[in-house]
Amino acid sequence: MNIITIEKDRRSPILVGKLLEIWETSVRASHHFLTEADITRLAPQAEGALRHIETLWVMEDEQHPIGFMGIQGRKIEMLFLHPGYFRKGLGKTLVERAFRDLNVEYVDVNEQNPDAKKFYERMGFKTFKRNECDSEGNPFPILEMKR
Repeated sequence: MNIITIEKDRRSPILVGKLLEIWETSVRASHHFLTEADITRLAPQAEGALRHIETLWVMEDEQHPIGFMGIQGRKIEMLFLHPGYFRKGLGKTLVERAFRDLNVEYVDVNEQNPDAKKFYERMGFKTFKRNECDSEGNPFPILEMKR
């Protein structure tokens, strides 16, 4: 597995499209509380984040993207893997690199995604705040976590 940094000027429509496909398949496999309408409505927000996030790491398997992490400041804003790569230690690899290289301290987790919450707790994060809505005002409770 390779992890490559994708600078903003190298985030082509083709790459962003591939990463959006990973986002969608990952969301469908892990965010069971979302409806089809929610996923359709959230996709443009995910696309915008992929284009503009400060740091974007893409994990590749034989030069094909299989997951990605977006970091802004010292906060993990997105971490998505293709479901075929769930539970193989790849998320842990990305988070540990974020700790080491960027001194990441924060992450927000959907409360309705208990597997993600457990994952981040195993990585050393603890919940310090709960919000009724996500940062876009959607009615999905968010747990703010700090390492």
